Amino acid sequence: MKKYLMDVYERLVLGHAFAALVVLVAVAGFFAWHATEFKLDASADTLLLENDQDLRYYRGTRARYGSDDYLLITYTTTEDLFAPESLKDIQVLRDKLAGLANVESVITILDVPLVNSPRTSFRELQKEVPTLLSDRTDVALARIELTQSALYSDLIMSRDGLTTMLLLTFREDPQYRTLVSRRAQLREQDLFSGLSVVETAELEDLGHQIRDQRVIRTTAQQADIATIRTILDPHRSAAEIHLGGLPLIVSDMVSYIKHDVTVFGAGILVFLVLLLALIFRRPRWVVLPLLCCTLAVVVMMGALGIIDWPVTVVSANFVALLLIFSLSITVHLVVRYRELHALNPGRDQFWLVSSTVRDKLRPCLYTTATTMVGFGSLLVSGIRPVIDFGWMMVIGMLVIFVLAFTLFPLGLMLLPAGLPHERRDFTGRITNYFARFIEHFGKLTAGLFLALGLISAWGISTLTVENRFIDYFKESTEIYQGMITIDEKLGGTTPFDVIIDADPEFLAARAADAQGTSGTVDDEFADEFGDEFADEFADEGDLGSSSYWYNTYRLGQVHEIHEYLESLPETGKVLSMATTLKTLQVLNDDEEPSTFFLSLLYQRLPEGIKKVMFSPYMSEDGNQMRFSVRIFESDLTLRRAELLQKIRQQLVSEFGIADERIHLTGMLVLYNNVLQSLFRSQILTIGVVFVAIMLMFVTLFRSVRIAFIAIVPSMLAAGSVLGMMGLLSIPLDVMTITIAAISIGIGVDHSIHYVHRFIDEFSKDRSYLAAIERCHKSIGRAIYYTSVIIIAGFSMLSLSSFIPTIYFGLFTGFSMLIALVANLTLLPLLLRWLRPIS
Repeated sequence: MKKYLMDVYERLVLGHAFAALVVLVAVAGFFAWHATEFKLDASADTLLLENDQDLRYYRGTRARYGSDDYLLITYTTTEDLFAPESLKDIQVLRDKLAGLANVESVITILDVPLVNSPRTSFRELQKEVPTLLSDRTDVALARIELTQSALYSDLIMSRDGLTTMLLLTFREDPQYRTLVSRRAQLREQDLFSGLSVVETAELEDLGHQIRDQRVIRTTAQQADIATIRTILDPHRSAAEIHLGGLPLIVSDMVSYIKHDVTVFGAGILVFLVLLLALIFRRPRWVVLPLLCCTLAVVVMMGALGIIDWPVTVVSANFVALLLIFSLSITVHLVVRYRELHALNPGRDQFWLVSSTVRDKLRPCLYTTATTMVGFGSLLVSGIRPVIDFGWMMVIGMLVIFVLAFTLFPLGLMLLPAGLPHERRDFTGRITNYFARFIEHFGKLTAGLFLALGLISAWGISTLTVENRFIDYFKESTEIYQGMITIDEKLGGTTPFDVIIDADPEFLAARAADAQGTSGTVDDEFADEFGDEFADEFADEGDLGSSSYWYNTYRLGQVHEIHEYLESLPETGKVLSMATTLKTLQVLNDDEEPSTFFLSLLYQRLPEGIKKVMFSPYMSEDGNQMRFSVRIFESDLTLRRAELLQKIRQQLVSEFGIADERIHLTGMLVLYNNVLQSLFRSQILTIGVVFVAIMLMFVTLFRSVRIAFIAIVPSMLAAGSVLGMMGLLSIPLDVMTITIAAISIGIGVDHSIHYVHRFIDEFSKDRSYLAAIERCHKSIGRAIYYTSVIIIAGFSMLSLSSFIPTIYFGLFTGFSMLIALVANLTLLPLLLRWLRPIS
């Protein structure tokens, strides 16, 4: 069967090279046309877990309490921030920003309500809400209120009075919100009861619509942020200005993706040209491999455009990877062709090309399959961008294989064979040195690798997943500088919410009472709460009498919880109803308000103040309380999982709140969920790739012993990377968890080529030493060339502005170096000692 397929290939493809090449170019042209539809997506959704229940809850709280997707602008002066010229500059800046079409609001120190500058009575507040620009406002008192107020200090004003913040909100797209809500509803239904055929189709269509809308929104926000930066430039002479917030991170991440896709793609291409020219010194061995590489990238970009599959931060290096892996396969073809040509100088081109294809088809097929398995193992990670990256590279490897065994041989068929090119012996000296070394120092070699394995195991045992998002960016980037400024001067960067529901028994009692069946309510509950709510239940028409939280007793508990959250070293600014009441206490002559006063206050306050001081922290019915907390992202001691567990335990044990009433949400929780899934994902991906490759090895070599021997170098390479990360205290992240599985998938390629050639060479004279020496002189060269290309290619990723990409490039390159040395030393040593070939 295999011989028949090869005969068909030679007759239809190699026998009609020009016609086959025309067809191939036409197909490539089709994909090139659609490459213009290629999209980038760096939204927060692309860095979250699939089907995360916390994500659904988070979206619900955003709908109730408002979005936390502010663009933050810090404004720091060395002079007096409250001087007329500084306030005027802020006012001009605010008005310019508010004039942008996609900006919904801009909140500054000029706009927030002031109740103590001078002291304002309840009656005066109903007539006019004073701000810093009001005629009656005393600027000196305003400075004190803004820098010392429980509401404003460390939020929009630093305590030293030198830094303020402008909070800019972009207009929300109601259509996008509707699409996301409907998708969440269908996903939840799918989890519990399944979907009909129509609903399944609707869910798939919603996914496409949401991706399209997300790309449109991100593109629009990028343009807006570019405009905002232009607006800010003239004001930088008067103040130090930094940008921050999720919209900025998304915008700049898209720029990083574009940079990585274009610059690394072009840079690696240029580098590979130089490397191929240096190694092979003939134009054909430069042009043909590069055509295969470039066409693979074009076809994949077109395919991604056709299926509407955007590239994310994690998959941004797929262009560089396609170039590297494509070249890896074509270099094996080049080396084998040159070997055959040197041994058979009189043979025609058809024989040379067909023999090269016949010799390398099977091992290259298996190496491609093992690399696909390596990337395919990422599908079980549960992390959306990692899953997408896995799929992209699985498809990409298939494209690379097809092009390597079509475009490369077809291109050669159109060229004359010429004379064999004399090989320089530099590479041969290196590979021969490895062969001689293990012949004389076999035990030393084994001992060194055993030590490497033990050290790696120790390092792996120290691996962590806790990392700071701020460390993903270089210190020179605006994202980093903005985060540091907000952390140090404005109360923390990362938003985190503690939401506490009303006691279900209270809600049941109120419902029963509303139906006139209060006598059926548990008497014990009524006795427990009767005295506390005597005045609350006096008037059914106000919030104080109908809600669980909005009364003096429960608001006292809110104050205690607020103080606890504020006392934690990891937390910065905390906002809640306790903040609101402390700010408005001036309206009650600085006395503790009664429930009656609270009810009156809520009913009579202007809507503008309610929107700022009530709506973000309490539900409309008063039965749910929200504590808005900011976390210091730059805190080196931050341990998210421990912090969340500690807060939940404290609320249960010290405040007597049932666990089911407590909801911890926000970006801190969502990001922690991703981090905590990394260990599980790492174990799953390595386990899947190990089992799958072992099965493939057993199928290929028909020997369990050879299979175990062949996978050892790759497992050592992957283990050494994880061990080094542990020893260097570099935590796992959404990119570095892919290194181990990819390293195994790529590393076994060299093992397959070596063992496949070793079996052929051993069959000639049944001598292990002679077979090793011949393998190092032949396939050893190809392994060396491809390893150098892969190591150098991955190392170029260190030029990225995104730190995880830098780690990904450097550590993957390091693992390939270990794999190279192990495949040329430990692998032949194990074959020689264990003698698995009979």
